[in-house]
Amino acid sequence: MDLPAPKVVVFDLDGTLVDSDAALVAPFVQLGVDPADITFGHAVAEECARLGISMSDYVGAYDTKVVEAFDGVQTVLDAVPRWAVCSNKHPESGRAELERLGWEPEVAMFADEFGWAHKSLPPVLERLAVGPAEVLMVGDSNGDLHCAEQVGCDFAWAGWNPRVAEAGPGGTVLDRPSVLLWLLGIFD
Repeated sequence: MDLPAPKVVVFDLDGTLVDSDAALVAPFVQLGVDPADITFGHAVAEECARLGISMSDYVGAYDTKVVEAFDGVQTVLDAVPRWAVCSNKHPESGRAELERLGWEPEVAMFADEFGWAHKSLPPVLERLAVGPAEVLMVGDSNGDLHCAEQVGCDFAWAGWNPRVAEAGPGGTVLDRPSVLLWLLGIFD
């Protein structure tokens, strides 16, 4: 891996820090959507609109108590000096999960702060007071990759997510969260 050591790691939440695919799908299925029609990586409002579901119904059906961190994520978050979350998730669900997991990122931005459209990194970088060259974004979707490409920061795939590992994307794929400690020059 030839990425320079970043000052800040910006993580996507769903599918990157937390194993949430089943939790994200469950409300749609409960509301009558065929699981084959559900895709990942979209802003919650956009996916609800695309599937013809009320966002408030979706959020009401979403269980914030079922997702868990991927193995090894907690150790990484405990060691990373500066980290943030940039997520398409509804803020009510996202904040509840961060609180339940005891996570306190330096910045956490959710769908409402992006006008319910797809997330973007410029407002996150502004709050962090860093430039793109100082940031590594870690995510699990092409939308996450696009966010990084838009600002020109480095990007790494959360290859510990089985969906990402199966897809075999190009670029830097981290097979386990602890690889981030090596990228940051932190060794356990």
